[in-house]
Amino acid sequence: MSKLYEITIVSGKYKNKDGVEKSRYQNIGSVIETKNGPMLKLDSIPLPEGGWNGWAYLNTLKPKEDYKGLPKDDDIDF
Repeated sequence: MSKLYEITIVSGKYKNKDGVEKSRYQNIGSVIETKNGPMLKLDSIPLPEGGWNGWAYLNTLKPKEDYKGLPKDDDIDF
C-alpha cells in the first residue's frame, strides 16, 4: 500500500508577523492505494471552531528531502 494524498482541512485563521490573515490547516487523514483501489483513511474527525463545512483538500505528497521537521535541540534558544 502506498500513500497517494494527504487530506487537510482549514481549521481556522491567524495573522502572521506582518498582520496578513492566513489559513491554518489540519491534517485529518490520507488516501492510500490498495489492491482493490484507492481507500480513504481518516485519522481524526475535524471539529474546528464554528463547525466543519465538509470540504477537505487532497494534497500531493511532498518529497521527504523538502520536509524540515522539528528544529533540533541545538537550534532552540533557552
